[in-house]
Amino acid sequence: MAKQEDHDYVPKYIKFFGENTELYFAITSGSFWILGVAFSFISSVPEITPIIFFIIGGLFGAYFTLISARKDILKGKFQIDFLMLFAALGATALGKYGEGTLLLFLFSLGHALEHYAMKRARKSIAALSDLTPPMAIVRRNGIVTEISIEKLELGDIIIIKPNSKIAADGVITKGTSAVNQAPITGESVPVDKYPSEKWKDESNLTKIASEHRVFAGTINGNGLLEVKVLKQSKDSTLSRLINLVKEAETQKSPTQQLTDKFEKNYVPLVLGLVFLLCFGFLVIDETFQESFYRAMSVLIAASPCALAISTPSAVLAGIARAARQGVLIKGGRPLEDLGSVHAIAFDKTGTLTQGKPTLTHAIPFGKNTKEQLLKAAIAVEKLSDHPLADAIVQGAEKELGDITILPAENITSLTARGIQAQWDGTTVHIGNRRLFEELTEKKVPTEIHEKMTELESNGHTSMIVYQDNTYLGIISVMDISRPEAASTLSALKKMGIKKMIMLTGDNQKVADAIAKKIGITDPLGSLLPEEKVNAIEKLKKEVGTVAMVGDGVNDAPAMVKSTVGIAMGAAGSDVALETADIALLADKLDNLPFAIGLSRKAKHIIKQNLVISLGMVAILVPLTITGTIVLGLAVIGHEGSTLVVVLNALRLLSYTPSK
Repeated sequence: MAKQEDHDYVPKYIKFFGENTELYFAITSGSFWILGVAFSFISSVPEITPIIFFIIGGLFGAYFTLISARKDILKGKFQIDFLMLFAALGATALGKYGEGTLLLFLFSLGHALEHYAMKRARKSIAALSDLTPPMAIVRRNGIVTEISIEKLELGDIIIIKPNSKIAADGVITKGTSAVNQAPITGESVPVDKYPSEKWKDESNLTKIASEHRVFAGTINGNGLLEVKVLKQSKDSTLSRLINLVKEAETQKSPTQQLTDKFEKNYVPLVLGLVFLLCFGFLVIDETFQESFYRAMSVLIAASPCALAISTPSAVLAGIARAARQGVLIKGGRPLEDLGSVHAIAFDKTGTLTQGKPTLTHAIPFGKNTKEQLLKAAIAVEKLSDHPLADAIVQGAEKELGDITILPAENITSLTARGIQAQWDGTTVHIGNRRLFEELTEKKVPTEIHEKMTELESNGHTSMIVYQDNTYLGIISVMDISRPEAASTLSALKKMGIKKMIMLTGDNQKVADAIAKKIGITDPLGSLLPEEKVNAIEKLKKEVGTVAMVGDGVNDAPAMVKSTVGIAMGAAGSDVALETADIALLADKLDNLPFAIGLSRKAKHIIKQNLVISLGMVAILVPLTITGTIVLGLAVIGHEGSTLVVVLNALRLLSYTPSK
């Protein structure tokens, strides 16, 4: 078939039609064809009138096909676009103006609609590049200045202001802050970052503990940081992401390669046969006109109009049906491939989970009540700018209802340990075990330690609440699974997809806990983007076709490396949406089984259409060569097969998942 880029050229004098010009031309072609057919049945209308309409319709239908054929010819190729034009000209030469126009109309319409559905692709590189700030604040020889990130050198000290993007990969030398690493690692909870003397002179970023290093493109919290640059902009983790996406986007699918090979061999073969048949009068007793008539009959019979639209018509019907369900499918390859997947890999955060931390437990200790525990937590966390604070406050207020709580004051952040504030005449601490072991110079009570260990083993982030000299209890937060996640995975299992893998930047304990609850077969935690890509490549070698479902920038390389990349639409980033082959626009994970079922149905119909179209060619060509049928019957058979494949494809519009 014609290549997408061959149809993107629009001359200046018709640019006011915009990027849908080809579709408008196809519709115009069809309109003139209908007028021609209508006037041909009116006896009072001059015979030339419908011919004029057919010719005008043919010109509109042939315009973009002619552009594509011309480019192919200049490259020494004769593909289906050229054969369609040749067939239409042959029909016209024999006075079959209507048949020639119909061929061009159907061919151009199929391509125009398919191209229209794919216009939003190929924007992922620009979106990825926008993550890195163009400028960085650097301190050199005691002088602070702003320079382009391309001019940063290894060892430079850059200053990261609160709530700004980090400009380079490096190690923290000064300051503390909670950094949102979701754009790179996919972690659902911002990570506390602080300096370490041990790593100040380290040049290998991979050896540095995660709490001391940062990545370009991640987002700083409310603290001021100073970072030693350990990688130039061209070598940063984000740059590697961009390169991975570029690499994957240049690779053709096996289906596309097979189609190119078929076109390359089929069209010259047909043209050669037609050319030889034109000289049949030299070896058999007939006139040149009769030989030419036979050759044109064969050309009409062999022209792959039905074949050309058999796949696009099914694809477009499938895309239209999917759109009504809130699923965007970017063309034929992902629609066909999705039904063949043997395994599905899921990103965790925002895909299988809700993508934000939620208060999960409030467990009082000793004689204290849950209300006391939550009141203290609300009062202190309301003053905190830590990303988990909002989740604690919202969850606690929801549980307590509309009650009045005295405000806390004089909050102090205790680096990598927790926070401290004054509340209701007392001092309240909220933090990890390390904080209270330093504060009391004793181990935390066994009951609290064991409960925290249990929560953490199940993927929760737990904290102790301590008032004056009393342990009030434990609170915990977690990024919980989507309500529909378990039922969706169960439905996928029933469809025969037995291998469902979770890829996440969160630690393995969190991954295992989520997987156990929702039915994931293989949870893989603590993964960086390139490790996700490696996991996808390994999975493809094991099972063949693999789909990747994600919603963040860090998912983009894994998506494009998979057979089919699927983005969670509303919850996902623009990068994931543009990079993915399929987007669940309604942000409903339970649309995934629907999309797979639709893909399988579409693939089945495409196979039927190929059998019908090729079967009709196989029947008509021998009959026209031997003169068994005349041109009119060849056109009827040819156009009949075209109608059958279109009607067969339209069955997808009424597709309903089986129960």
